[in-house]
Amino acid sequence: MIKNMLSCRGKPLTPEMKKIVVSVKQYFDRNRFKPTEPSTERTADALGIGKATVKRIMADYNRDPKLLEVPAKTRGRRVYAVSSSYQEAVRTFIRSANKKGEYITLENIGDFLKEISTDTDESFHISTLARTLNRWGFEFGKGTRSQHLKEKDHVIAARRRYLRKKRENRASGTGIATIRPEVYLDESYVNKNHSNDYIWYSGEDGSWVQKPTGKGERLIIVNAVTKSGWVPGAELVFKGSRKTGDYHGQMNRAFFKKWFTEMLLPNIPGNSLIIMDNAPYHNTLSELSPPTPQCSGKRIREWLDYNKIYCRDDCLKAELVEILKKMATEPIYTVDEIARSHGHEVIRTPPYHPELQPIETCWGIVKNHVARKCDFTMNNLIEQLEVGFSKVTEKTCEGIIADVRKIEDEFWTEDMKTDVQESG
Repeated sequence: MIKNMLSCRGKPLTPEMKKIVVSVKQYFDRNRFKPTEPSTERTADALGIGKATVKRIMADYNRDPKLLEVPAKTRGRRVYAVSSSYQEAVRTFIRSANKKGEYITLENIGDFLKEISTDTDESFHISTLARTLNRWGFEFGKGTRSQHLKEKDHVIAARRRYLRKKRENRASGTGIATIRPEVYLDESYVNKNHSNDYIWYSGEDGSWVQKPTGKGERLIIVNAVTKSGWVPGAELVFKGSRKTGDYHGQMNRAFFKKWFTEMLLPNIPGNSLIIMDNAPYHNTLSELSPPTPQCSGKRIREWLDYNKIYCRDDCLKAELVEILKKMATEPIYTVDEIARSHGHEVIRTPPYHPELQPIETCWGIVKNHVARKCDFTMNNLIEQLEVGFSKVTEKTCEGIIADVRKIEDEFWTEDMKTDVQESG
């Protein structure tokens, strides 16, 4: 049991554990066993720790026994990030506070996150929160009576356009019936060591589950759902080239275009409304498209010259972008053209709104199953991933889509109320 208690690799030893190390080392010093073996090695082997750890603890003890009481410093660089899993909760919290006219600050949001966080040691630094809120489309501005956090205008406008399109596609009557079939596509990932953090175990024995360090190899998943479930033949799973970082970096335009053309379009109903987010590879510009502000200054200038729109030779890119915004039409994306040629239409969810994508909840169902059945091997991950997909049934998707429709209605109503308050 002692060996199991100390062999938590990557975690600092507590003062009590250090005292055990000293006691075991002194025991082996007093009793010479055969075959002869240094007491340091015997101690390390008995407790399941490294020889260097034993030597370091004994050095501290010999210098001053009180040093054993000093907590170990946390190794590695501290992670300053707020998980995207909090995005929906934070958005609801801020909108609710704005609706009530409450004064809201980063401190309020930090306190709220601590309340809903399952990790008691998780901290939310003010600067990190500010950067995160900006990235999620919020801004700190002057309200009717006081300063408050509010969403950026371009996010509100994008949400309104999206919801208007979705509402126009609703069939009359109740339920989730639509005029055109709706197809939701997305990409996600799962690591080999993805597992539940909490398990049941005997308080006397402690936990015997030793999880590997790191996240392990990664599988990238691409799929699509309708109200009937997963789109047949659209599932794509492949091994990622990196174990960490943003999985979007492991997809590319050509790869997505090939999947979209060969695995999605042949398997969805005719005249579908295809719904996706704003991942970069979803938004590859068509050759016929005007440039966007993110394009190079050279491409913007070439487009202006081609369309006989005057600009000075010494104009900076910032000036070219100003002219472009006044003159250019909406961008044209490659996948939109491909979909249109097959009789479909593509619309995109507004930025920072995963709660409007039913497939996000489907990913959660799949990953929860994988986590419960994890044995830290790639073969099992692949096997359990398929079982996880089977957990998402037609009934599951109907329920998820119905819940998302309620969220759409809430956004539509609340945006109208907020607009009336700000306009008045």
